[in-house]
Amino acid sequence: MSDLYFLEYFINPNHRIYWIYILTTLFIASVYLILNPKEKKINLSKKLWLHPSATLDYKFFAVSFFIKVWLVLPLLIVGINNVALFTQALLNDYFVFSSYEGLIYPEIILLFTVSLFIVRDFTLYWIHRFLHTVPLLWEFHKVHHSAKVLTPITFYRVHPIENILFGFGFSLSIGIVVGIFIFFFSEQLNIIDVLGVNIFVFVFNILGSNLRHSHIKLKYFKWIEKIFLSPFQHQIHHSVKFCHYNFGGVLGIWDLLFSTIKHSENIKYMKLGVSTQNKFKSVTDLLLLR
Repeated sequence: MSDLYFLEYFINPNHRIYWIYILTTLFIASVYLILNPKEKKINLSKKLWLHPSATLDYKFFAVSFFIKVWLVLPLLIVGINNVALFTQALLNDYFVFSSYEGLIYPEIILLFTVSLFIVRDFTLYWIHRFLHTVPLLWEFHKVHHSAKVLTPITFYRVHPIENILFGFGFSLSIGIVVGIFIFFFSEQLNIIDVLGVNIFVFVFNILGSNLRHSHIKLKYFKWIEKIFLSPFQHQIHHSVKFCHYNFGGVLGIWDLLFSTIKHSENIKYMKLGVSTQNKFKSVTDLLLLR
């Protein structure tokens, strides 16, 4: 069963490295490298893909998915359901209401889909920001930032405690949204999806989300980066100097509103990793923070 779960990372569209997302990422990266041939040597080099930091990512990915399958995912599923039921019950206790009939079904599912996406992204921003600003939490998040090179698998270099924090955060915020919509619209609850994934998340992933953890310096126009974070903006976030900027997931609006945005213009060279000496040399080091 664990082998099947491992394969699900590549065949389940809910995962970042779903095979279609990988193919579209390769296509976008190929176009970028054709237009920027000077960067081919770096991005196609064995020194990048077989760098000690990259090989550590591969090993950590193979180990950490067991923790997610047996601990994080059950917490997330149970948490959302419980928070949703609690929210609905709380609203039922304080308000006399049957269902809202002012919207037609397509409007309801559009509103629900957009609400889930926005709340998810807003929650991600604040949890991510707390991971940087609360010293104790930064010790766990430092595991992710300790990567000296970036590959799509670096996305999974996340300490289990951080996964649990995101699990609780998403369970609480998404559960509240689900509970509110159940209260107002009852059985009419659904989302607009592609292959079972929120359509906005699917579009984000298919348009090269994996390039965020790469050395493909794909930038957007500055006005676009105020709305949607570019892959290069997240690479900036992984730099030693600018790691406390660009906390958002998809939307740059939160960073713009709370003054944590760093645009990609005029940034050419970055040192990746953390400012303190990186002592993480093995999977055990990453898990035990030593």
